[in-house]
Amino acid sequence: MKTVARADEADAVTPQRGSRRRRAVPGVPLPLLVPALVGLAFLLLPLLALLIRAPWRDLPDQLTSTAVWQALQLSLVSATAATAVSLVLGVPLAWLLARTDFPGRGVVRALVTLPLVLPPVVGGVALLLALGRNGVVGQWLDSWFGVTLPFTTAGVVVAEAFVAMPFLVISVEGTLRAADPRYEEAATTLGASRFTAFRRVTLPLIAPGIAAGAVLAWARALGEFGATITFAGNFPGRTQTMPLAVYLALQDDPAAAIALSLVLLAVSIAVLAGLRDRWMTASS
Repeated sequence: MKTVARADEADAVTPQRGSRRRRAVPGVPLPLLVPALVGLAFLLLPLLALLIRAPWRDLPDQLTSTAVWQALQLSLVSATAATAVSLVLGVPLAWLLARTDFPGRGVVRALVTLPLVLPPVVGGVALLLALGRNGVVGQWLDSWFGVTLPFTTAGVVVAEAFVAMPFLVISVEGTLRAADPRYEEAATTLGASRFTAFRRVTLPLIAPGIAAGAVLAWARALGEFGATITFAGNFPGRTQTMPLAVYLALQDDPAAAIALSLVLLAVSIAVLAGLRDRWMTASS
């Protein structure tokens, strides 16, 4: 009888808890709803205008033109190369920030994330002063190895990697901090070196974070404008990427500028779709 009574009490309490949860979700206040809708319209209206004013009939001809194809091809190649550079340099840097404790680690982390808030044009000027022909390091690259980075395709890769690598470092560092370090410690106690433990244990654990960071870095590199035009210039077929081509075409051929903008918009949507599962998992 006591068991039945307890069951009845539980059944009676359960709907009350559910009702409390439903009651805990208040209606949206009008002072919050109105600016929220205005903000949503503010973000979506320019994108809708781009789709409405797009020259859909002439779009195939625009996308197959020589200038557009060169800019598209260069953007894809340079963004992929910049992402590869970010992976080679950024993953060890993220591991250093997440797994080691050294003096000034907070300052190093702040400096690593500085390109996220630094104006891209300032980043391009900094790259010129560092890697230009008369730069702090660039003069030695030129005199010792004959390597000149500004106003070359390699300079495009360097500029894009400079602004895109922090996205990968932040993503990988967050994944490393969420991963349990005891797996690495167990591997080292079994005789594995720190690098072997990183390669055989840590990398498989943080592979989703690396993939998400790489996608973000690639998308950021693809859309880079300020540092690229400042450090690498705007030479068709050599340094003119898609954002630069959009800027140039907007003055002479708005239809081509819209076509290129649609391509960049499609890439951005694809990036969001690729990261959807990761964001939904993190928010659940």
